[in-house]
Amino acid sequence: MVDITHRTLETNGIRLHVAEAGKGPLVLLLHGWPESWYSWRHQLPVLAAAGYHVVAPDVRGYGRSDKPGPVEAYSMRNLVADFVELLDALGEKTAVVVGHDWGAAMAWTCAALHPDRFRAVVGMSVPHLGRTPMPPTQLFKAVFGEKWFYIQYFQQPGVAEAELEADVSRTVRTVLAGSVAGFDTKSELVRARKQGDGFLTGIETPATLPAWLTEEDVAYFVKEFEGSGFRGGLNRYRNMDRDWEELPELATVRIEQPALFITGETDPGRALAPVEVMKPLVPNLKDVLVVPGAGHWVQQERPAEVNAALLSFLKSLPA
Repeated sequence: MVDITHRTLETNGIRLHVAEAGKGPLVLLLHGWPESWYSWRHQLPVLAAAGYHVVAPDVRGYGRSDKPGPVEAYSMRNLVADFVELLDALGEKTAVVVGHDWGAAMAWTCAALHPDRFRAVVGMSVPHLGRTPMPPTQLFKAVFGEKWFYIQYFQQPGVAEAELEADVSRTVRTVLAGSVAGFDTKSELVRARKQGDGFLTGIETPATLPAWLTEEDVAYFVKEFEGSGFRGGLNRYRNMDRDWEELPELATVRIEQPALFITGETDPGRALAPVEVMKPLVPNLKDVLVVPGAGHWVQQERPAEVNAALLSFLKSLPA
């Protein structure tokens, strides 16, 4: 078994905690919300054993990484700078960047803006959507009107934090094990919500965990969020309009590097973010893998399939 080691590195004016394993070409793994480096626990040893240097940071605001206070500290521009400078701190010129959920958006943006540093990209659950025709919160207003939508609910600082931090154990267990939680805009439970309801309103906390998630896994995530709170991760949602203003080039720039997209068959995000939008912007998209029976937490739910896809993609890249 390959050992996973931990250290803290200085990057872009902050300190990032990273988990890493192996030696060889660098593979950078970026997690989403509400997760941590631990979301990649099944990928780190397997990719390392195959001859790669695999690094999974706690994104700023999470786990043992720094948690700047200002909302704007979590802009996409700042996050991408974290990862570019992380390559410098690791002594690496290039990396293959892999991301899930918000980590996927970060990975796509890294590849789009810094093709000299990120030689290939894998996105999971969230395809590359470029730039919306109007600021995202305006778009959500146009689509959802006064209906409850989780990203709109997350916009007001302090509101979602109060709900999610009231019982961290319940929150983590419900969001991870409850499958769709508050993400699924098509579920009757979510469609019945009204303004003032929360992310967990009406969702029962599962008494039994799915086979892919253990009590030890839940306990690890709970400990991380009891230490960090949810504010840093939620601040990512609060920068979507700022990103729209700061990164207009995403409307036209194409990701020319080799790319792979992986998603779960039952991931509710598929209804919000169609893959077809991505294809003109990612002309070297090698494959779109839909994992049968998997939900949103695809690399945790189905590690064997995801690891096989990652290794096949990595081995196909030029040396």
